[in-house]
Order: sequence, then C-alpha cells, then structure tokens
Amino acid sequence: MGDLVLEQLLEATADHAADAADGEGVDGVPARWVAAPGSAEEASAVMRVAAEHDLAVVARGAGTKLGWGHPPERVDLLLDTGRFDTVVEHAAGDLVVVAGAGCRLDDLQARLAGSGQWLAVDPARGGTLGGLVATASTGPTRHLRGSVRDLLIGARVVRADGTRAHSGGKVVKNVAGYDVGKLLTGSYGTLAVLTEVAFRLHPLPPTRTWVSVPVASVAEAHAVTQRVVHSQLAPTAVELDRPADGGWTLSLLLDGIAAGVEGRTDRALDLLGAAATASGDPPPWWGREPFGPTGTALKLTFEIAGLPHLLTALQESGAACGLLVDGRGSVGVGTLLAGVRGAIEPEPGAVARLISALRQRAASYGGSVVVLDAPPQVKAAVDVWGPVPALDLMRAVKSRFDPQRRLAPGRFVGGI
Repeated sequence: MGDLVLEQLLEATADHAADAADGEGVDGVPARWVAAPGSAEEASAVMRVAAEHDLAVVARGAGTKLGWGHPPERVDLLLDTGRFDTVVEHAAGDLVVVAGAGCRLDDLQARLAGSGQWLAVDPARGGTLGGLVATASTGPTRHLRGSVRDLLIGARVVRADGTRAHSGGKVVKNVAGYDVGKLLTGSYGTLAVLTEVAFRLHPLPPTRTWVSVPVASVAEAHAVTQRVVHSQLAPTAVELDRPADGGWTLSLLLDGIAAGVEGRTDRALDLLGAAATASGDPPPWWGREPFGPTGTALKLTFEIAGLPHLLTALQESGAACGLLVDGRGSVGVGTLLAGVRGAIEPEPGAVARLISALRQRAASYGGSVVVLDAPPQVKAAVDVWGPVPALDLMRAVKSRFDPQRRLAPGRFVGGI
C-alpha cells in the first residue's frame, strides 16, 4: 500500500510529497510521509487520500511549537503548510488582512508596517499564522488588544474527510451563529487543517514607552500589579519577569500619540515610585518565553487577585522539589509562563512532583497548570493538560469534526 499512497499523494500535491526523512515526525513520533500542498484544492485532495487509507495527519507550520501538548498516537502523514505563505488581501482601510496559514508572523508584520499597521501579537516571531491560531499563543499586548481568538475574524479549513469549509469573513462584525474559527483557536490541529486566516489589525502606535520597576517580594509584586490594573493609565501590557534566583521586574507598556504617552508615563512613574524608570526600548526579556527548546515549559492561569498565592506556590513547590522555576507573563490578564530548571539536568520525577504540587494548590490561585512542552520522561509521568472542565463537550465537538480521530489523535486534552 505504501507505494500506492505515495503515488496518490504526489498526484494530489503537484509532486510536493515524499517519504518522511529520518527524524521527521512530531514529538518523537515518526512520520511515514510528508506532503506540502500549495492550495486549498491540493490540501483537500491530500486529506481525501488520507481518509481513504485511514492515515493520521498532523499539520506542520514552522515547527516551532510542534512538540507542545501530548505526543500524537500516530503520525502517518505530516501535512506541511509552508506553501500557504502568501498575503491574499490587505484591506488597509478596513484594518483587515487575509493570509495563508503558512505565512510567517514576522514576514507579515514587516509587510503591514509599510502601511502603518500590525497584527497585535508581539513580539514578531518566525512561527506561522496557522500555528499561532492552533496554539493560541499571543503575547504581552493581549492585555489591551485582545488574544488571538479576539483578533481572528475568519478562517478557511480542510476537514478530515477533505471537505473545504470556511467561517467568518473579512469584516469584524460578521458572525451569526457559532464562530467555528474561534473554536479552532487553541485546538492544536485536532479539528481541521487551517489553510487561510483573516485577522483584524491595529494601527502601529507612533510612540511606545516601557515603564519598569524592580519588585523585591511576592507581596510587593502583587501590590504594584494591583495599583497598575486599578489605575487610569490604560497600559497596553503589564508584564512580570520573575527569575527564580531573584531580580524581579514589573514592566508596563504605554503606547499611542506622543503627548498622551508622555503624560501617562509621568503618572506611571509617580504611581510606581522613585525606583521606576522609563525607556523607549523594551526590557531584554520582553515577550520572550522563559524556557528553552528542550526543558519543561508550563503555562499557568490565575485570578488576578490570586497572584500572590501563585507566586508563593512557585517558590515553595520549586524549593521542595529542588528545582528553580523562572516565571514571566501577563499578570494583568492572569497568565504566566514558567520554565523549570535545576543546578543540573532536572530529574523527571522531581519535575512531575512539582507539577502535581502546583495543581494541588491551584484552588488557592483560581487557575490551572498546563505542561506545554517537556522531555519525554516528564510527559510520560504526568497528564500534560491536567483536569479540564467540559471535557465531554469537547469530545463531542471532536466527534463531529473528526469522527475517525485522524487529525493529530491524542495530542489534545483528554486524548482528543
């Protein structure tokens, strides 16, 4: 059957298909074939071939977050979206862009900048728009501009059986009934293959200023955060950098017209005290994930009032397990990313105990702990997603979109 399937894939992708090379796969699960369709029609044809032969399919963009989530149960076919890399339409007057799912975010931002606009996801990075939607990975400006789910206004997809479908459109207020595009956001490629996405844009702010202040303790971090979020400063972002070995910093971004930013900067400096400083450049850590490509990466959510409980849990649980936990994130919206490290390579059992301890204390901060990525031994020892509400509903949605479970099977919550 192998030669027949490859022949059909070649026919469906204008010869952009091949046997997977050594090392190609998803999170340690090897792929049998790789196909790179160049149009929605080709993607549909590829998915029909996959359906005929009961192939499990995982979509791949730039591959920067392909290891996030559970390893899939099997990967018969890697569907590479790299050829969907064009900007289909930029309606500058309407602040809308339509682009292929394989278009890289940094390339799109560079193009939009010529029109004085941007997709409010920062900083610009090399991942694709499809991957951005699939993992719902935003950045600091989510505080004011909204998340990826808020920015997405339309999507074109290919379903598991090869059916082409679309949701939303090219205007911001266009949804009647269920918004399937937003349902796909954060689904890790388990519901459909994205081929095209439409986003609402924002004007590039003419002036940007970062105001930063050192914080020396959990109590001070919480107090300063509360002062900022309950002020009239209207910051675009509020970020806390929390290295495990000290030197914590809270920074806020103020942007807009020069006169307005200048006035708000003065008020921010007064609010944050004599230790606060202002700069036209971001801190070096701004918008960067506090973990490397091979360590354990966590995403923690929390109620804003629960921030001191979360920070205390990170300190105490890390110390109890002999681990250092670096945290960084948007404390104004209740999201923190964390990287786990040790004096030497962290022992998987210790990391698993840390995750368990943080989850046991989750009620104190009103949130959750998700393992975005980790070494195989850690993923084997824990449920990377943890307890998830409404799991039965999510499984029902998966069943309607992909009843044969052929799209990234097992990668998402509850084995979806």
